[in-house]
Amino acid sequence: MYVIKRVRSASLLTVSLTATLSLLSLPCAAHHSSAMFDVKGLLKLEGTVKLFQWTNPHCWIQVLVPASTGVTEWSVEMGAPSQLYRNGWRPGTLMPGDRVTLVIHAMKNGTKGGQFVSGTGPSGAPFKSGSPGPQT
Repeated sequence: MYVIKRVRSASLLTVSLTATLSLLSLPCAAHHSSAMFDVKGLLKLEGTVKLFQWTNPHCWIQVLVPASTGVTEWSVEMGAPSQLYRNGWRPGTLMPGDRVTLVIHAMKNGTKGGQFVSGTGPSGAPFKSGSPGPQT
């Protein structure tokens, strides 16, 4: 009898520990830092789409912007495809050669990139949000 009770106690302890660990291992909400972006400032880019990347975990716009030294390529990070889709974006929303105006939070380190805030497409109509963070 004592052996059976001890086995049951050990089994109950094993099941309890397994259940607790399983609950603790549930997926956590992902946290994406925006520490690399100057979220207090806005930069306006006017240029031509080189590539619109509809990819996980974030979509990207590669845009060619005229500069005094020639054309500069900027990489603009957006939200996830599912977020953009809910806001009316589709994989073919932007095509190479489209003229766009983008407002971004630029990279703090000065590299040619940033986080999408807003913009207008080739028709001049404003884009709905495509940013993973709060809109300013």
